[in-house]
Amino acid sequence: MTFLARAGMTMAAVLTAAACVGSAPGSAAGASSTAAPAPDAPGLTGHRPCPGQPDVTCADLTVPLDRGGAVPGTLKLRTAVLGKADAPRGTLLFLTGGPGQPGVPFVARIRSRLPEALAEYRLVMIDQRGTGEAAVDCPALQKEVGSSDTVAPTRGAVTACATSLGRNRNFYTTADTVADLEDLRRALHVPSWTVDGVSYGTFTGAQYALTHPQRVRRLVLDSVVPLDGGGVLYEDSLGHSAQVLRAACREQRCGFDPARDLAKVVRRDGNGVGVFNLLVIASIIDPRLEDPRFGILDALHASAAGDRARLDALVAGFSEPSEEPPAEFSSGLHAATLCADSRWPWGDAAAPVAGRERALERAVQRIRPKDVWPFERETAGGQGIPQTCLPWPASRPNRAAPGRTLTMPVLLLAGDRDLSTPVKWAREVAAVTPRAELVVLKGAGHSTQSRSDAGARAATEFLLR
Repeated sequence: MTFLARAGMTMAAVLTAAACVGSAPGSAAGASSTAAPAPDAPGLTGHRPCPGQPDVTCADLTVPLDRGGAVPGTLKLRTAVLGKADAPRGTLLFLTGGPGQPGVPFVARIRSRLPEALAEYRLVMIDQRGTGEAAVDCPALQKEVGSSDTVAPTRGAVTACATSLGRNRNFYTTADTVADLEDLRRALHVPSWTVDGVSYGTFTGAQYALTHPQRVRRLVLDSVVPLDGGGVLYEDSLGHSAQVLRAACREQRCGFDPARDLAKVVRRDGNGVGVFNLLVIASIIDPRLEDPRFGILDALHASAAGDRARLDALVAGFSEPSEEPPAEFSSGLHAATLCADSRWPWGDAAAPVAGRERALERAVQRIRPKDVWPFERETAGGQGIPQTCLPWPASRPNRAAPGRTLTMPVLLLAGDRDLSTPVKWAREVAAVTPRAELVVLKGAGHSTQSRSDAGARAATEFLLR
């Protein structure tokens, strides 16, 4: 495997494997035709030691596929519990992201990063619907994009995925997952718990806390996604890239302006989407952009001077799919959830496909060039998230949680080099959250608890107050 493939796999594994189950048209991946359990009696079954972790208990939570009851079937979601029910500070639910990442395989990683906190809490993790043992499997889409947000798939791969799911594509929204989490809480017999979410897990965690505020004692949001499901054009990340590049240059004393070099290159070569994808993945692996295997600053500078070979090779390599199987990251689930959850220029997920492209073009033209510089605004519309959901068939949209204010104590963690979830998003959420504490970590990138010692310390201190 090339170092570029490993780079993509690092992105998927930033936080959060299981067997995948293929889906036939009109059936959900991992769904059975058995009747859904009674809504007042969720439970955990099949208790067993988790593979390779004898002190962690795995069990299965069975939930309805369609909580409205129109479509029969259930999903079996794998869970993992570390610690005792009478832990001094109660239960900590840790949510991974993507969407598309399972949770259970990352118990070992979380316990290694938060040992002091987990001496006081019982840790619970879950393979959210469509991941792990209930993984959505869309082979063509998986092959084209792997775990990348920003690589644009072909229309055929997207529509093949939606067709394979059929009407069951409607049941992978965050609102469905929030209901699953509430079933999990009841199955564990805990009146309330602490919730910690990373990346897209921040959106899930916040939606749960908005829906069930009395059930959340405190909330950690690490690498924050906007609460309204916006940000899909990545304007803030595109603009933030100049600051990230210039900070790296100052630290490395590069002697030139890499942001200006980037601006020249993408306008000359029309490769903004590829360069942006390169920077997003690189900023997860190496937030300071100093890894000599990549040499991104020098490659940009050489390309701006006319020697395109090294940058072109990096862009091409980082655009290759990262080869994760759906067991490790489900690109199909990623598409189904993002297309349902997000706030789009064309409206919500129920909008007809006809007219979406024109609505996207108008939205791109409304972007002020200075807000996305050094990139061009066309990069915003051409990257993977909007290009995935443009052809996704009209579906049931995610229903936002009632109320828009998080009332419990909330810690927001943001790396100042993060291009996946830029620090501006964390600041915006902090500004509308009365009991928020924002910690911006210098030199850190995405998923601070997992990849930054300072992030893990900040989370531990907050959890142990």
